[in-house]
Amino acid sequence: MAVAAALCLSIAVYLALVLLQVRHMGAGAGDIPGRSDVIVVMGAAQYDGTPSPMLEERLAAALALWKKGAAPVIAVTGGKMPADRFTEAATARRWLTDRGVPRDAIVMEDTGRSTWESLSSLAPVLEERGVRTVVMVTTNWHVARSTHAMRELGFETTPAPVGEGLSGSASRWVREAVGVGLGRIIGFGTLEQITG
Repeated sequence: MAVAAALCLSIAVYLALVLLQVRHMGAGAGDIPGRSDVIVVMGAAQYDGTPSPMLEERLAAALALWKKGAAPVIAVTGGKMPADRFTEAATARRWLTDRGVPRDAIVMEDTGRSTWESLSSLAPVLEERGVRTVVMVTTNWHVARSTHAMRELGFETTPAPVGEGLSGSASRWVREAVGVGLGRIIGFGTLEQITG
């Protein structure tokens, strides 16, 4: 009984610490380096070629970083749902080109339907381009998982969270903390295989 209680307590403490780290990273704890190889923008919903507010917020942050010279290339990610005409990545690319980013400064991954699928599909494309350093742009509650997954794939990654303060529901933050906690133990690729 004492062993089970100690195990439960250890798990609870571990997840509490991970939640604190996830929230700290989401609050914008890291400084964006002077220059990286690429800015990666995680996909989000799009509506028939129009970015959702979440995707547009991510794209606006990436565009601002690109204009400041944080990286010469922006990589956009995200596939589509079965009935969709456009992928998240194609929608993102069009949004960026409409605002002056040249098409040759944009790399697309347009098949992934989850964080891990998108990043693991993007990784070989980035490796072919000699990318080693990444600025990860995504919503504040999602930035820890995306950043750790990108690091697992072998890239030096700096988080660039988007969103006011610690926005998002408590359940989102807790779900992300559980995902990050498990991913750090078993690997984010393995976690994707288990959870789908």
